[in-house]
Amino acid sequence: MTSSSSFGTYEAARILVPGYYFAILTIVLADLTAFAMHWPLLQNDALLVLAFVVLGFIAGLTLYAKESTKRRRAFQENQPSLYLKTKARAMSDIPVMEEEDAKQMYFYILNTHVPPIFHEKIFFFGTIYHIMIQIRRTSLWFSLLGTVLIWVLALAGYQTSTGLLLFAIAVWLIYLFNVTYNKADRKMQENYKDQIYWLAMNDDLVETILRKRPPTLPSKQS
Repeated sequence: MTSSSSFGTYEAARILVPGYYFAILTIVLADLTAFAMHWPLLQNDALLVLAFVVLGFIAGLTLYAKESTKRRRAFQENQPSLYLKTKARAMSDIPVMEEEDAKQMYFYILNTHVPPIFHEKIFFFGTIYHIMIQIRRTSLWFSLLGTVLIWVLALAGYQTSTGLLLFAIAVWLIYLFNVTYNKADRKMQENYKDQIYWLAMNDDLVETILRKRPPTLPSKQS
């Protein structure tokens, strides 16, 4: 089983990396916009550091809590729990298994029977998937915002800011590179296939566990 420290490290990375990527882009964009509009820049380094730390942590927690990455097709399709659900329905001597039951059953198998090395791989690639998708989305937001700001400032009569232009180009390139070389979705599906393969190779164990399953599992309280 993955140790609690490893699990905590992976979860912290899912919060901090997207959060501080967001914070860096926010502060850089605000600084470049202020410079282009000839506004006075904040000179207090302590306040800048405090703003960076707080903004990054809050942004990371917000993105983490939203869990929008879990609604993507690459995350939803071919989950190991769906394999268990299909297998259970093919076994006529056990009760029908619904999706939530299948998820609980898979986590039980994962925590009690799947080797620790699989845990590390599952959590690692799951973390990478979430980070890459959040970076992709954040890059899209800021590339669009940077492009819009360039046009707005130009229409308002300000001279085109080289800094803002380079910022928009750089963030657009990060986004396009992430989309073109979409390893996040592919690795997530490969991760699922490895887990399903383990279940298939341990078919006798899986069937025994499914037969021991109680007729109904406690439902989540609303």
